[in-house]
Amino acid sequence: MTEQITESPTPEWLAEVKFDATGLIPAIAQDARTKRVLMVAWMNREALTETINTQSAVYWSRSRNKLWRKGEESGHYQRIKEVSIDCDGDVVLLHLEQIGGIACHTGRESCFFRVLTQGQWQTIEPQLKDPSEIYPNK
Repeated sequence: MTEQITESPTPEWLAEVKFDATGLIPAIAQDARTKRVLMVAWMNREALTETINTQSAVYWSRSRNKLWRKGEESGHYQRIKEVSIDCDGDVVLLHLEQIGGIACHTGRESCFFRVLTQGQWQTIEPQLKDPSEIYPNK
């Protein structure tokens, strides 16, 4: 008798997630304590599943066309506290703890550090660390 190998079924929670035509869903990273939005990224099924399983944020890098484990280069990991989905099932909200206090590749707490003032973008948040110190190999 030969053993049949079958793929594990899709978890019920994942079946309710509506990925776009390219297999992606936007993911909002929000500080669980302050409620500040730190960044927005994209996830595919693998990234979302790994995020849930490891409780550490994993995204899909559209520019590099591969999984991006937040913090693997910078050391600025995102520890998941809670995952929510919107009413349509097409946006994920990650409530998390930002390790090291820096979410943005520019060395700032948040990627949302510019505001529109009198028709011009003004930087309102200081750089906490020079990106060349965060990513010395780039």
